[in-house]
Amino acid sequence: MLVSVSAVLLLGLLIWFLLRIRYLRWADLLLCSAFGFLLARTIAAPLVATILARLGAFLGGLRF
Repeated sequence: MLVSVSAVLLLGLLIWFLLRIRYLRWADLLLCSAFGFLLARTIAAPLVATILARLGAFLGGLRF
């Protein structure tokens, strides 16, 4: 849950920034959002969640 909330916040900030500099149009934003909501309802949703969780664990395990 914590990884997904962090990912949503990070992606939300990235989308806001791209909209702010006029690199991303509103139509692109709506299309990506619709794709994300539809993807969440498919059988691929658990796979995507697992990949994000493992990526978060990997990044969390890195020591600098």
